[in-house]
Amino acid sequence: MAEQQQPIIIKKIKKGGHAHHGGAWKLAYADFVTAMMAFFLLMWLLASTSEVSRRGIADFFNNPYKVSMEGGKDIGERTSMLDGGGSDMISREEGQVKHGEAIDVEESSSEEIEKKAAEIEKTKLVSLKEKIQNNINKTPELSDVKEQVKLEITAEGLRILIVDDQKRPMYKLNSAQTEPHIRNILHALGPAINDLPNRVSLNGYTDASPFPANQKGYTNWELSTDRANAARYELTEGGLKDDKILRVVGLSSSIPYSPTTDPLNPINRRISIIVMNKKTEQQILQGGSVE
Repeated sequence: MAEQQQPIIIKKIKKGGHAHHGGAWKLAYADFVTAMMAFFLLMWLLASTSEVSRRGIADFFNNPYKVSMEGGKDIGERTSMLDGGGSDMISREEGQVKHGEAIDVEESSSEEIEKKAAEIEKTKLVSLKEKIQNNINKTPELSDVKEQVKLEITAEGLRILIVDDQKRPMYKLNSAQTEPHIRNILHALGPAINDLPNRVSLNGYTDASPFPANQKGYTNWELSTDRANAARYELTEGGLKDDKILRVVGLSSSIPYSPTTDPLNPINRRISIIVMNKKTEQQILQGGSVE
């Protein structure tokens, strides 16, 4: 019997690539490069923006809804996000800072921003004062009463004071009915005040003469209030927008024209029209007062 032939077994070993020849490391490296690029981009943004802008960005991500709702508030309260060019812009109400008057807030504190905005606003109020004075001087109908109109820049804004005169009173005796020459003044003021977005406060005053006794208990307090409201009516009749008037107040004889003025002097009978600056308006809205 022939010897049985043994089968020949051939072993083939399939060699695999080493670990470093695979593609997994490429994904990890790409993630690392992306992270580093984002890190350096963040560092560049932090270095190229001011503290004011960074604070605005932080506010946006903390509460984007609140920022979007408050984006148009007072210049001293809010600053906007970066514009397309990467520079800082200041949120403002319409007319507060016009195009071409933008404030450079780079490296500026909020106090400096408020100061610059107040300076711009004061400049506009001074221009309004000059415009009103020129209108009064050039208007023949007002030439006889221009001495009764006194213009002054105060801490509250532009104060337009219309005072009484013994020879030319503002109102009928013990009445809130305005005289024709006062109506002319008030009608002339309305359109001029409309030139600025600033709102207006109206205060009425009387002298210290007691109001004649009457059964209704009508006093100088009611009279000063009615006269201030009559002035408001004539201003709006002349063209002043009604929504620009923030407050109408009667103060009787509680605040004389001057501490040294005779309490019975006709100059104490007056109407004060205050074209308020932003700071004063905010004080009133928060419960403060003017004068």
